[in-house]
Amino acid sequence: MKVVDDRTPDQKDTHTHIIGGTDKCMSGWGEAKGGTSYAGWACTPEDAPKVERWVHARGDMSRVRLMVRTWRPRGKGHCHIYVVTEGHPALA
Repeated sequence: MKVVDDRTPDQKDTHTHIIGGTDKCMSGWGEAKGGTSYAGWACTPEDAPKVERWVHARGDMSRVRLMVRTWRPRGKGHCHIYVVTEGHPALA
């Protein structure tokens, strides 16, 4: 499993909540060829409810769940953790 985490070292201390799930559209090809694609959005604990609603509302995500601090899915595929900062659509 290839994991790409966009958080800086400082953000790993502040953006501790990761709302993520299976990316139905990206699974099976590209970086996840032959495996599963996962996407997660790291945010502050205070922003987690808004981010979770936003991720659930996306049509391309399934099995949405909350992880704290780290996320290492098993198996073959790709996992990308994005960072939710001020101005992100999840916080609108």
